[in-house]
Amino acid sequence: MSEAILEPDLPIIDPHHHLWDLRPLMGAFPEPVHHFISSIALSAYYTFNELHADTTSGHNIIGTVFMECGAFYKAGAGDELKVVGEVEYVNGVAAQSASGLYGSPRMCHAIVGHADLTRGSRAGAVLDALAAAGGGRFRGIRHAAAWDADPDVLGPPFHHPAGIYLDSKFREGFAELGKRGLTFDAWLLEPQLDDVLSLAKAFPNQPIVLDHCGTPLGMGSYHGKLHERFDTWRAKIRAIAECPNVSIKLGGLAMSFAGLPDHGPAAGLSSETLAAMWRPYIETCIEAFGPERGMFESNYPVDKWGASYPVLWNAFKRLTHGASASEKRALYAGTAAKFYGIEDLLPA
Repeated sequence: MSEAILEPDLPIIDPHHHLWDLRPLMGAFPEPVHHFISSIALSAYYTFNELHADTTSGHNIIGTVFMECGAFYKAGAGDELKVVGEVEYVNGVAAQSASGLYGSPRMCHAIVGHADLTRGSRAGAVLDALAAAGGGRFRGIRHAAAWDADPDVLGPPFHHPAGIYLDSKFREGFAELGKRGLTFDAWLLEPQLDDVLSLAKAFPNQPIVLDHCGTPLGMGSYHGKLHERFDTWRAKIRAIAECPNVSIKLGGLAMSFAGLPDHGPAAGLSSETLAAMWRPYIETCIEAFGPERGMFESNYPVDKWGASYPVLWNAFKRLTHGASASEKRALYAGTAAKFYGIEDLLPA
């Protein structure tokens, strides 16, 4: 669907997107995984060219933050250090963008990698290696914890062990972030939100951002239950917002997991339709966290399931139509810039 770009001059930092090339691996996946990846990502690759095309498609994207996704791991580096390959690759993409040959947006201006915190204090050495590979752009890690007893909710590529954030060894590794002034992205599902609340209370000085509005669920055994589970989700979001060290990413609702929409890929819905669908979730999060702890995200290309990049940001802009200029500055760029330490991107 093609739409006119709303508020085309509004500066945006997209604080959550991925880069990957799964084509060399597709033959090694069993057929159910192959089909699942193809249906979610639309294609097996999303690299510089695809990101550049999206970020220059009309909205004023001034910079982006790369989010780990298990891609470009370094062969032969061992289980602990193979993750460094992803940061090395993305730092190269950031350098390509910073050359200025491709326009003014600074893609991957901050990099969030991955380290296995369940290794406890040993994770510190991996964090140091990631920082060395990041060329000054490495900001922190994400260690996803998304899990559900129903295997159809997430599918094989996204399923993690249960209760990671409550594990004592994980928390030993988590403490290494604070020693280095690093950020933490938390991804887990609505029924698990008590886990991130516990983590935030246990580490009140650690900056945490909750991804994807806490990921409400509309797939598998949760299909058709978004309405009946909304009050539970809202209560947990409000409880987490009471922790001043936690921010929230406003997006991820176009993923297939949420069922908002419940059909895809590239559902072709208008930004008006998507905004109406997402309004209860986005407004709850902004009311709970405030603009100074909320940041809109694309979660691309995963959210391509429900919306094209221009339509996605149009939907967000419809949801903030009545917001003040200062509130919009925070929600679209300021909060992300402050959280990830990239204030140099902000207009003077």
